[in-house]
Formats: sequence, structure tokens, C-alpha cells
Amino acid sequence: MIQPTDLLVLQRAGSTYRTSAAELLALLSSPQPSRTAGRLWDLITTAADNDWRAICWSPQLRRLVAVSIDGSQRVMTSDDGYRWISRPTPSDNNTWIGVCWSAERQLFAAVASSGSGNRIMTSPDGITWTLRSVRAANSWVAICWSPERLLFVAVAFGGNANRVMTSTDGSTWTAHVTPASHVWRGVCWAAGLGLFVAVATSSNGTNQAVMTSPDGTTWTLRTTPADNSWRGICWAAEIGLLVVVGQSGTGTRVMTSPDGTTWTLRSTPVDLEWRAICWAPELRLLIAVAGTGTAQQVMTSVDGSSWTLRNTAAERLWSSICWAPELGRLVAVAQNGSGSRVMLSA
Repeated sequence: MIQPTDLLVLQRAGSTYRTSAAELLALLSSPQPSRTAGRLWDLITTAADNDWRAICWSPQLRRLVAVSIDGSQRVMTSDDGYRWISRPTPSDNNTWIGVCWSAERQLFAAVASSGSGNRIMTSPDGITWTLRSVRAANSWVAICWSPERLLFVAVAFGGNANRVMTSTDGSTWTAHVTPASHVWRGVCWAAGLGLFVAVATSSNGTNQAVMTSPDGTTWTLRTTPADNSWRGICWAAEIGLLVVVGQSGTGTRVMTSPDGTTWTLRSTPVDLEWRAICWAPELRLLIAVAGTGTAQQVMTSVDGSSWTLRNTAAERLWSSICWAPELGRLVAVAQNGSGSRVMLSA
């Protein structure tokens, strides 16, 4: 007889799901997307076993784009989340580690943490890419777009004191001084606050692992409740909350803020290396993925305070996640795994 705690392995068209009997029963008995999304994950075949570090979605093109730090073709695209195609990049020496989409510029922009002086590349379609020059050869790691400011902002985890750079068009970039040379790892635009917000995995023991800026040029350090290795950040507009996940900390690897200034630690169900987070407005759900763990490397929350572990399709070093509302799918990419470095939850 099947017990509620039994792990079920389900297969469909060559894809694999892993879930508990209790989770499956809850899924089948509840039609609400907010209660079912993020629970069942489909393991997807990928075009190449690259070290995939970031993924984003273009609603206008209805296309997913992922970038990697290795391989002969360091971009892959998909229009449905299931079928992935490798795309050539103009430089196979750059470690592409962050990517975002600008609807206003109709442009993807990706940043690299190493390589030549051209540590930016842009593309109108995710298929054809063009290298762009940057003055500061820093270790650029994350990038975001502000529709209200019409501005790209990128942050770096290493290099000189200018660990932020901005661009209005993706082609011409300007470096800016940061208030501290921390290991900045994530950045997002909080439209409701009119702020860019960046987080660091190390603030040198100062408990100032956040910096904010209204314009991308002038930045202010903010006090954080713990000097954890903060990694991923997102803005959840519908609940008016900034949410950050981290790789370190004991029992509290999430922090939230309603304004970017005052931060509160939140309890997490397990101390995994939480690396990325996204907000799905249509589901009113926060979803985070981890680079460590076994059968449960996802956690979800409706409010940023209470978190629930979810079963994942396979044990991987999951590095990035995004929500594609037009597809109705959550899509995550991984740094490892043989032949299958994507999982999605519909």
C-alpha cells in the first residue's frame, strides 16, 4: 500500500517527475494555481551540458534565454520550455553569468564575470548576439532593467571600486562608484519603491549587505540583520515586498523589506544554498531554488515569511529561475546534470 511519505517517480513522454504521495494527492484535489505551482517539476532535456547560470523570459518574443559560463555555444533558447536550441555567442572566452530582457529596447543583455574587455553582449532575439565594450573589466554577475528609468544596471562581485555600471541602450556603458567594494551578487528594480536594490554575498562583517539607488548612479549602503551570503533578490509588487535568499545562515536564509531600508530575517525550512528567487504575480507566489540538497531544492511562499519545501525533478545545482506567464510555467536552469539541466513546473 502506498504511504503518504512514499516518493513517487512519474514519467511522461520521456520526462521525469518526483513527488510524494501526499503532495500528489494535494495537487489533484486543489485546482488553484497558487496551491499547485512549484510542486510538480518536469526534468527537461537540454541542448548542451553547459554550466547554465541565468535565465530570463521575453513576453514580447515569447522566448526563454539562458546563458552559461562554458561550452562552445553559451546561449540556449526555448519558446515553450521543453525544446531547447543552442545558440552561438560572439566570444567563447567570456563567462556569461547574468541576463535580462528590456521590452522598451526590445533587447536581451547579458553580462560576463571574465573575458576580454567586451563583457557585455546584446541580442534583439536571443539568437544573434553582439559584443559591447565596457570600461571596467570587473566580474560582472547580475543585470536588471528598469522600464521607469529606461536603464540597464549591472553589478560586479570583483574588480575595482566601480562595481556598478549603467546603460540606456545596452551599447554604451558607464561605470559608477559603489559605497563599498563588497561581493555584489544580485540586483533588481523595485518599481513600487523607485529603487534599484543590490545584495552581496559578503559585506566584510559590516552587516551592510544591501545597497539602494534611485537612479543607478548614486548608491547608499543599508544595514542588514545578518551578514549572510545573500545571493538572489526579487521585487514582489503585489505584496509590496523585496525578498532576498542566501547561501549561508542558520535557519534564516531569507530576508524581506517593504522599503529597501529596513530588513527582517525570515525562517527557512532547511539550510540549503539558496541561489535564486522569482515572483510569479499571476500565482501570487515566491519561488526559490537551491544549489545543494537532494529531493527538495525548491521552496515557495505566498508572503515571504512562511516557506514550504517542494520536491524537485532531480538533484542538481540549480542556479536561476524565472516565471513565464504566457506559457504558465516556472523554468529553472542548473550548472550540472547529464543531458537534463532544465526543470519546469506548469
